[in-house]
Amino acid sequence: MADNSLNLTLNWPAEWQRHCATWIAWPHNQDDWPNKFEPVPWVYAEIVRWLHRSETVHILVRDAAEERAAIRVLESSHVTVDGIRFHHIRTNRVWTRDYAPLFVYDQRGHKVALKWQFRGWSKYPDWQDDNEAGLEIAKLSEVNLVHVTYQGKPVVLEGGAIDGNGAGVVLATEECLLSEQQQRNPGFSREDYEKLFQDWLGAHQVIWLARGLLGDDTHGHIDDIARFAGPDTILLVKPTDRQDPNYAVYEENYELLRKQLPANGRSWRIVELPLPEPRFFQGQRLPASYANFYVANRVVLVPTFNDPADRAALNVLSELFPDRNVVGIYSGDLILGLGALHCLTMQEPA
Repeated sequence: MADNSLNLTLNWPAEWQRHCATWIAWPHNQDDWPNKFEPVPWVYAEIVRWLHRSETVHILVRDAAEERAAIRVLESSHVTVDGIRFHHIRTNRVWTRDYAPLFVYDQRGHKVALKWQFRGWSKYPDWQDDNEAGLEIAKLSEVNLVHVTYQGKPVVLEGGAIDGNGAGVVLATEECLLSEQQQRNPGFSREDYEKLFQDWLGAHQVIWLARGLLGDDTHGHIDDIARFAGPDTILLVKPTDRQDPNYAVYEENYELLRKQLPANGRSWRIVELPLPEPRFFQGQRLPASYANFYVANRVVLVPTFNDPADRAALNVLSELFPDRNVVGIYSGDLILGLGALHCLTMQEPA
């Protein structure tokens, strides 16, 4: 069984519920953007410019020199650094979605920081700083920190592997959590994960899709292919070209999704979100997807790629989030690091 030793009744709020802050890490690992690093900090400045208008932005920097460099970029982009909080914490990479704690509420409405173990997506050998950074974020948030365990052992999980609707339904892929490739929690079954998410996230159902996008080096993170856009609305990415290998991924996932939608009286909607045309770098397909958007208090930040489908994707999301500004952030350079806006942010609920 899941070791919720505190016997807490926990609930994972949806991303669109009110935040007090967003946590990000300032880019520094130039190996993640080979020969393309220079524009990346400027993309971050644009992200911060929109976020800090409605919530505190916490930025992890490695040291005082990196803080000064970040401030220079932000101020050059006309971003007022008042209200932005810098923390000197070492990281390996910038993808805070995957190593920051997941914030949930207990039965009294108090926040709890759930800390999963981060192991570099079972792919990269340098992950120790990121895992430690997740602990530091939890400490800085000054809320109850709980290490997630199962049968007495730490659980390895990244935040981008799951998505929730705030009402007890979680999305995940079999490729990421159950396939032989994943190696996150060897021996874990579907039932193990469902029990885990029930105890720690308050989930009464896990909707399992098959696999993620071609080019996604996380082995199938959900936040590139399917996202909740409301308690009863699920976005599913769909290539415009039927010859795209990702079209078969869409067809398989659509059928699985349709068969598993909860029969709870709600009128569920599956909304199709286009994919940009395939993008490649040094022979590798990149996981460019509009599903990697981030919902903040007053804005939805959406990766764009100077692609004909950009406008269609922004229109879909504008209809689903009418109470927020939907803003495109050019991510053609950012995606060379194999992640986008959702990957580099983690919300802390109010």
